[in-house]
Amino acid sequence: MPRKLKTAVVGAGRLGRFHAQKLAASERVELVAVADPAPANRERVAAECGCAAFADHTALFGHVEAAVVAAPTKWHYLLAMDLIERGIHVLVEKPLCASTAEADELVDAARRRGVVLQAGHVERFNPAFRAAAQHAAEPKYIETLRASPFTFRSTDVGVVLDLMIHDLDLVLALAGSPVRRVEALGVSVVSRHEDAANARIEFQNGCVASLSASRVSYATARHMQVWTARSFAAIAFAARAVRVVRPSDTLLHRGFDPDAVPPGETEHYRERFAREHLPCTETSFDAVDALALECDDFVRAVLEGGSPLVPGEAGRDALAVAEQVLAVVAEHAWDGTPEGRVGPRMEPGPGVLPAPHFSFPPAAAPLRKAAG
Repeated sequence: MPRKLKTAVVGAGRLGRFHAQKLAASERVELVAVADPAPANRERVAAECGCAAFADHTALFGHVEAAVVAAPTKWHYLLAMDLIERGIHVLVEKPLCASTAEADELVDAARRRGVVLQAGHVERFNPAFRAAAQHAAEPKYIETLRASPFTFRSTDVGVVLDLMIHDLDLVLALAGSPVRRVEALGVSVVSRHEDAANARIEFQNGCVASLSASRVSYATARHMQVWTARSFAAIAFAARAVRVVRPSDTLLHRGFDPDAVPPGETEHYRERFAREHLPCTETSFDAVDALALECDDFVRAVLEGGSPLVPGEAGRDALAVAEQVLAVVAEHAWDGTPEGRVGPRMEPGPGVLPAPHFSFPPAAAPLRKAAG
């Protein structure tokens, strides 16, 4: 019988529970335990998955070879570092850490200890994205939209680290180039952090990406559009569908002049132009369990060797760009002047002495300059 990987889940909240369910169902895994300081959480998940329950992750030492960290973001570094330093392979949910400095230390520690460090960017396992990526070599422009209603979860971070981080990882994977410039703005609607944000990222290879994210939307949306010199791809992540348009050679070589079409032939071109010169293929994929695929990839990397699809370095890179976005969000001047309102809460600039007409909540959070 093939050896099973002794694994645990640290953090038994909503996402940790899902991870535990996937690991418990895997033929290559022995789910040893879940660890969470909340008794109700750990006992419920342990009962569902038939494993032990611990209040402290240190109780796992000596009993597991691998672990999934699905705790709140602020605990990712401490928990993952404790596990890595004891030679335990780790899959850390997104974002990898609360800061790039912490992520750098995790990546370095994993290399030093020779263990797998995987970042939990589950959209990489969406079949629509993987199919579209085959037609998106050397992208020139990328546009993303990710929105959801307010869920009252992940309130320790803003929408950039909660939702936009998914698309930052995907865009970095497609662009394959260092970032040259970031423009961004964000606004706080409900939480202490930004709840809606837009970022425009320019890469050194000339690619430009525009990313929008909101967690105060009435509707859920997960879309991406990618333009290259030879094709266009539109991805609907929730529907697992991709539409690819490949212009004809005539268009690619600028062999068609719309101003030269005789008036009498306009209707002919209207009816046939898209079909003949902008042929489109649409593909939908059967439902997949992307989280299970992510867990399987982690188990494969540990048992068979090699790198996971989303190594810790990729998680670190996405976080680094997220920090750049957050820094610009925090400094955005809503009134166009240094003395005006700045940041996601539209607070008065540092040069403004608050007057009686300014109204602040009793415990307003300090202006955040970077992730964490």
